[in-house]
Amino acid sequence: MEYDYDYFVIGAGSGGVRSSRIASTLGAKVAVAEDSFVGGTCVNVGCVPKKLFVYASHFVDEFHHAQGFGWQLGEPKFDWKTLLENKNNEISRLNGIYDGILERAGVELIKGRAVITGPNEVECNGKKITAKFILVATGSKATVPKVPGSEHVLTSYEMFFLEDLPEKVLVVGGGYIGVEFACILNGYGINTTLAYRKDLFLRGFDISLREFLKEEMEKKDISLKFNTNVSEIVEENGKFKAIYDSGESEVFDKILYATGRSPNTEGLGLEKAGVDLGKAGEILVDENFKTSCDSIYAVGDVINRVQLTPVALKEGNYVATLLFGEKSKAVDYKLIPTAIFSQPEMATVGLTESEAVEQFGEDLKIYKSKFRPMKLTLTDSQEKTMVKMIVQESTGIVLGVHMGGIYSAEIIQGIGVALKAGATKEHFDDTFGIHPTSAEELVTMR
Repeated sequence: MEYDYDYFVIGAGSGGVRSSRIASTLGAKVAVAEDSFVGGTCVNVGCVPKKLFVYASHFVDEFHHAQGFGWQLGEPKFDWKTLLENKNNEISRLNGIYDGILERAGVELIKGRAVITGPNEVECNGKKITAKFILVATGSKATVPKVPGSEHVLTSYEMFFLEDLPEKVLVVGGGYIGVEFACILNGYGINTTLAYRKDLFLRGFDISLREFLKEEMEKKDISLKFNTNVSEIVEENGKFKAIYDSGESEVFDKILYATGRSPNTEGLGLEKAGVDLGKAGEILVDENFKTSCDSIYAVGDVINRVQLTPVALKEGNYVATLLFGEKSKAVDYKLIPTAIFSQPEMATVGLTESEAVEQFGEDLKIYKSKFRPMKLTLTDSQEKTMVKMIVQESTGIVLGVHMGGIYSAEIIQGIGVALKAGATKEHFDDTFGIHPTSAEELVTMR
């Protein structure tokens, strides 16, 4: 049978763009459909604009710290609209780059919503299109629990387009998005409260990092309300009263919910091709990212494995190579470095202490250090840096490294390579440190 395309990709986010580009360079005839902005969540309403907001939120501390080094500065003034305009311009520039990537690779970009109408067929802009293989890479969307008044809340999406900054904000949620936005808003001088339903945020990260960040955020006067649920939200004269389970209430200018994301599978017509979904609405795939329909594959947030851009890139690359080239190396989900761009930022790779105990019992040595980074020694800042290393005692293999403090993400990226290579504590000990840096703590831990 002849098809219109060898490969039809639904979604031009990170995974979809990478997969379509690789498939095209391998000789396939490829089209990708996108009903929003090219680049997906990460480029438009995720990691890229968020990191720009993070940079902006750090300057208030930088201005203050500069005085300890002899700089005399006037009173800093933050203009939100300038940041917003410059952010929008940068995202537009990146959209153009992604358009160019697809065009140079020979991939046809179709602006419109594609819906699957059969194992080898989609409908887009009123036109039926056939393809030998279909890839679903539609990502995920923010979810908000249904409570009375939840229609008044913002999600991370709206935070990137706020016309004016509020004076007082409640952030609900204890994942990395909630924590990051609480730190961002606090950095802009906004009275910020973070509420989380359990006893400590960032579930799944190492306990030492979680406790470390709690202490550091409290130093910055972010109000942390743990074991706290919002049971109702009431609009009052343009402001919003959050009523907690305890019966207490508080009034805010805005309420942001960062309570998780769900796979974007609604209305895709997946049932027409017999594609099975999981309990969270995720597309179920095998080790090769093939769905229950032999001609349809899926990658990225929509399969709900690891919701990170670099993971989606690897998965998309794998599928394209599998279908149109030689079978590529399987995607390895072990030792994925990741970061939380809080203040201070944190980064991690490998096992947490609790995971290591579960796997290796008492065959462990834990190294931990907390110190004031040199950059802050001439300032009145009491912010600390923390480094933790988890080692299997019998083999010396480093199982996990966790860091909180200045430049953590940049440092842990290199540590991720070391752990992938099977580095031992002896390898770290035998490596000369770069002095004076925070990173040298990793090769001097005793």
